Amino acid sequence: MSVRIRLKRFGSKMRPYYRIVVMDSRAPRDGRSLEEVGIYHPISPEGQQLELQEDRIREWLSKGAQPSDTVKKLLNKKNITVK
Repeated sequence: MSVRIRLKRFGSKMRPYYRIVVMDSRAPRDGRSLEEVGIYHPISPEGQQLELQEDRIREWLSKGAQPSDTVKKLLNKKNITVK
């Protein structure tokens, strides 16, 4: 099973927010996740857009989970290194 850290979309039209989740790569975008590790609000002010559980993310990365391209950019903003 290939595990990915990716975004799960919530909110209404034109007012999205996302949960950063760990899930099987074959699952649909809004399908069942293994764990929720953060929240991303793109329309909030700059300092309030991103909330992460850094210890859980680092643990999943050490187990071999691969972040999506967007999540990788978000993690780099919070100085969480992704190989």
